Amino acid sequence: MASSSTAPSPPPSSSIIIRRHHHHRILHFPIPSPYPRFSITLSCASSSSSSSPFTEFNSKERHERDSWINNNNNEEDNNDIALRLPDLKNLLKLLQQKNGGPRSLGRVCLVGTGPGDPDLLTVKAARAIETADLVLYDRLVSDEVLSLVGGSARMLYVGKTAGYHSRTQDEIHRLLLAFAEAGANVVRLKGGDPLVFGRGGEEMDFLQQQGIQVKVIPGITSASGIAAELGIPLTHRGVANSVRFLTGHSRSGGTDPLYVAEHAADPDSTLVLYMGLSTLPALAPKLVNHGLPPDTPAVAVERGTTRQQRTVFSEIKDLVNEVKSAELVSPTLIIVGKVVALSPLWPQSSKRTPILQSEAFSMQTNRS
Repeated sequence: MASSSTAPSPPPSSSIIIRRHHHHRILHFPIPSPYPRFSITLSCASSSSSSSPFTEFNSKERHERDSWINNNNNEEDNNDIALRLPDLKNLLKLLQQKNGGPRSLGRVCLVGTGPGDPDLLTVKAARAIETADLVLYDRLVSDEVLSLVGGSARMLYVGKTAGYHSRTQDEIHRLLLAFAEAGANVVRLKGGDPLVFGRGGEEMDFLQQQGIQVKVIPGITSASGIAAELGIPLTHRGVANSVRFLTGHSRSGGTDPLYVAEHAADPDSTLVLYMGLSTLPALAPKLVNHGLPPDTPAVAVERGTTRQQRTVFSEIKDLVNEVKSAELVSPTLIIVGKVVALSPLWPQSSKRTPILQSEAFSMQTNRS
């Protein structure tokens, strides 16, 4: 419990950029596949950053397992799901052989993988991943998590990023349904928590309407995981009595996220903005115009809890310029509120020398 009921006063003008260093080693195992080679390949998008854990595939094994090829697929009706779908009849036959004969409908498990650090994956999630027949995974699922997938399972990338969707949401629905109807134990991997801005509710609703059993395994949502990483309590007695999660994106025709956010300008609340990097330049001044003090502490965190984490602390009035100067990229989470100043990493003086990125790890180690 804090000794004071108020947050530390922020300096008149300050910012700090730090980077988190992790010593996890990405493991790649040669993965034998029991499935036959086919003639049609499902394309998998590749990232421009081959060293990033957010790369859609960055190993030979992962690329091979993400590629479906069917040399006996001459039926057009087997290709109409998600553009190019593997031959479900052959796949069903293989699944039946694996399980000793015909089986009933499969099931879909929506699994949250947490904010990025594989150590934050739950035991229940790890067990589900290890026993899956098929794994459909999103952009923010790391190699460490995917290394848990069993050697006899197949993986299919269905991630999305701004301006590019490897699969539409409707195609993902149809993929999940088709695999479950084939009798597969399907795991749908999502970053964070599947029911917090993860569209897990939509997938669950669609599948349940089709009579498919759906199970949800929660993950640590980015707001909780990143706040804990930085030592920021999202609520704190006498400082913040509530917390609000907002998204910087909305569906076409939906409520403008800026309209929602600007009416969340409460000095006694904590505001967490998911996927808000592109809307930040318009959002920050709106928050101030609607009553949020210009010196309200804020932090923007790129790729939180991973080895690539970069963090910018600033006051809300300066946050846009500081984020631009640091060249933060997506995914970036933004936390705004007096609780940010409770972090041990918050700069205590405007005269304090900014911490170099290479010094961040030693600083955090000394404080632990």
